Amino acid sequence: MRAAVFRAAGQPLAIETRPDPEPAADEVILAVAGAGICGSDLHFTESAPPLPESGLVLGHEFAGTIVALGKGAGGSLKAGDRVTALPIFPCRSCDACDAGLPALCPGGIFSGYDPDKTGGFAEFVKVRADMVQALPAGVDFTEGAMVEPLAVGHHIVSRASLRGGEAILILGGGPIGAAVALFARIAGAAHVVVSEPFPARRERALAAGSTAVIDPKAEAVDAAFARIAGRRPEVVFECVGLPGLLAQAVNLAGVRGRVVISGVVFEEDRLAPMIALGKEVTILYSQAYTERDFAAVIDLIARDIADPAPLHTATISLDALPETFESLRSASPHCKVLIDPRL
Repeated sequence: MRAAVFRAAGQPLAIETRPDPEPAADEVILAVAGAGICGSDLHFTESAPPLPESGLVLGHEFAGTIVALGKGAGGSLKAGDRVTALPIFPCRSCDACDAGLPALCPGGIFSGYDPDKTGGFAEFVKVRADMVQALPAGVDFTEGAMVEPLAVGHHIVSRASLRGGEAILILGGGPIGAAVALFARIAGAAHVVVSEPFPARRERALAAGSTAVIDPKAEAVDAAFARIAGRRPEVVFECVGLPGLLAQAVNLAGVRGRVVISGVVFEEDRLAPMIALGKEVTILYSQAYTERDFAAVIDLIARDIADPAPLHTATISLDALPETFESLRSASPHCKVLIDPRL
């Protein structure tokens, strides 16, 4: 198969010919029809540890058609099925797996981060059969490839236990912030306000479902939010992942507000506990998703309740991936770029 291979930090992806993946007993092989570029892929390639000689085929957001099944991967699955899948190979025997939280499995492997678990930046991808979820007739491959990042947003919103009529603030209008705006509106939030410095992302957040946007470079976020909603936010979602934003989110939250952290910070951060204590702020974290999040997103798309179209900004060929991938390291008008290896 043809695949985009990552070999070392600082080197662009290279299009190479690799052996087609073969399914173990509990696995299936998909012919990739769409695969998304994630910010975590970009971050990983900037500071990756030493890699195996064969390199890695990244890509954990994908959809496609089943073309091969392992001996133990039967059940209702069959060749020709249109599917997506959680890109996780969990152990199924730890506390996290027992709780239905495969993304929190300490021994779990995500697609694209292991030489044997090649990701979706290729013509074929291997997945666990028990992670596969069917795409109904009303969900095309473009939407199917976006189920994974949308499931991240769905899980983030579910962690907040939103109540109808609440006012929420989202810090960051990238793909995840836009997905949070989408599902917060579906959950019944009255004010969904996104703070984002880039104009294109503010426009996209409005298209995705936010009721208002703030340019944090032009005005103070707390004053702007109070002007828009008439009060402090009941929930603040941190969807950027930079040092200092945890403290900012706590500062912005109202009395007994909830702060949900989904942005990834790889270094120590600082927080003044008395500010959180003085308002009895609840701080929650959100990591990835569950099988229920995937199923809920697919259902909402199929019933035309959730529309991922505003987040999808381009579909490119596999050959165009290395150059496009590098271009996304700096400020870009793109939100979610998909790769279609069939092009």
